[in-house]
Amino acid sequence: MSKFFFKLKSLSEKMLNDETQAMDEIAAIDYELQQVESELQKLQDRKKLLMQRRDKLRDNALLKESLSLSKRNWNTEDFAWSAKLTKTLKDVFKIEKLRELQLPTMNAIMSKKDVLLIMPTGGGKSLCYQLPAVISKGITVVVSPLVSLMEDQLHGLEKLNIKANMLCSKIDKESMKMTMTAIMDKNSPLKLIYVTPEYMAKSNRFMNKLQKTYELGNLEQFAIDEVHCCSQWGHDFRPDYKFLGVLKSMFPGIPILGLTATAPTKIIIDVQKILDISGCLVLRAPFNRPNLYYEVRRKPADKETCLAMIENLLKNRFSGKSGIIYTTTIKDAEQLTSYLRGKNIKVGCYHAMLEPDYRSEVYSKWMSGKYQAVVATIAFGLGIDKPDVRFVIHHCLSKSMENFYQESGRAGRDGKKSVCLLLYRLADTFKLSTMVFQDKVGLQNLYKVLEYCLDQTSCRRSLIATHFEENWEESDCAKMCDHCRKPSAGKQVDVAQYCRQLYQIMTKAVQNETRLTALKLIDAWYGKGPLLLRVPNIPVPNFTKETAEVIIGHLLINGYLQEDFHFSAYSTISYLKRGPKSGLALNDDHKILFNYEFS
Repeated sequence: MSKFFFKLKSLSEKMLNDETQAMDEIAAIDYELQQVESELQKLQDRKKLLMQRRDKLRDNALLKESLSLSKRNWNTEDFAWSAKLTKTLKDVFKIEKLRELQLPTMNAIMSKKDVLLIMPTGGGKSLCYQLPAVISKGITVVVSPLVSLMEDQLHGLEKLNIKANMLCSKIDKESMKMTMTAIMDKNSPLKLIYVTPEYMAKSNRFMNKLQKTYELGNLEQFAIDEVHCCSQWGHDFRPDYKFLGVLKSMFPGIPILGLTATAPTKIIIDVQKILDISGCLVLRAPFNRPNLYYEVRRKPADKETCLAMIENLLKNRFSGKSGIIYTTTIKDAEQLTSYLRGKNIKVGCYHAMLEPDYRSEVYSKWMSGKYQAVVATIAFGLGIDKPDVRFVIHHCLSKSMENFYQESGRAGRDGKKSVCLLLYRLADTFKLSTMVFQDKVGLQNLYKVLEYCLDQTSCRRSLIATHFEENWEESDCAKMCDHCRKPSAGKQVDVAQYCRQLYQIMTKAVQNETRLTALKLIDAWYGKGPLLLRVPNIPVPNFTKETAEVIIGHLLINGYLQEDFHFSAYSTISYLKRGPKSGLALNDDHKILFNYEFS
């Protein structure tokens, strides 16, 4: 009997030893896998850097093709049309002096050269094709993405007695017929035709008329507004813009003028390839608007507190001043308008679902000063000509730095000091990410805006300059941003330990077959919410939930966390999971540093 027990004991000890050995081996494998993951991430980062460097070298080679054109002095008044251009500028447009880059652009396009013009919002891009159109004999076709923008320009041209028409899906048959007839008539006073890219791509009849007009020698130029929409790397990619790539082959010799307020080098190169105008003249105005004061404020989580903040701004800081308040959704625009009107503040609501007559009425009242501000979705304001906008408030994040720069740039067109105030909270990021994640660079663009908001120390204007590849000196800001006005050194903090704590919560959630939104993740971190999501050995943070949001935002934009999108019956929901850099974060020696003052 004792022999049997001895054998049993030996067998169990052997099994225990085997199990211990297996556990040790698993631990060793897990450790080695972590090291492999870490090395793979380093190689991926290196690969990314090398690819970026290679692409930059290729892009620089293409940009050199534009040098021969740019070396010519286009900023002179010794062209055959110079006298007529100057006279028409004063007599028809009632403008005494041209702004920077307007004359070079017009001279180049009238010399039948292709041009890409990058000029800040309010810089006067539309005059660069309107004035040449008026002094030319034939038709200028203007491609524009928004019907509201076309209507606005047509209204302005009508006041100047310049004949222009519009073609889009909403135009009535009679107006379309008149425009189609005028295109073919060399004696017609029609100078400009505004058309959406969708209409051009889908209307064979229009393209047929345009070809016949070209054969008659009555087609002068194409002006493509918001030309960055051609590129999938752009912040507002529109598939129908790609159709415009046929223009050069269909209408050889007809110059193309592409216009945008924002386009980094990568997009400029891409646009040239798409439109088949590689080596064209590229004119870029300085992006800096020295009269604009940039400020970011944390947006209160409580809706009533947020509304009260905006009310206080309009009644005090911006009292008697004209401005724009941008919202993300129609619902937000209507609710904010209703609240402010209830507080005796004169504001108008503007969005795409309103009747055109009502929108025009709101616009007119704002232009005349009867409304202090317009509460609007981001479609409002493209091409507006109101010089005394003293403030632009973003009630929510913009979808990209390009959008933010354009929208905030509608302030201070008269050169006087104006404020660009962005209200930020992490929850708005996830509200927007569900709208943009299917775009090729939608999330990447959104995270750039989030990064701009999270930065606690850098000059706001330097961050914008870096994004747009502009050279920037510290003195250039002249205390025209919140960080330069009240400098903060900040403190470099390592948040790697918090990242690993969040991973533990995520692991438990996976074990319980539960997905985590950012709100649920923060609740579990603070020992709140469902018990099955809490991890007892994780200490409750000794900083505020606002700081916790900043940490999560930082981990998100740097690849330690990532969004995981799921479709429900009525909406898209953003959950959080480990990011591609989780292998690095799980290494105890790895640091995740950023400048932040904990509170």
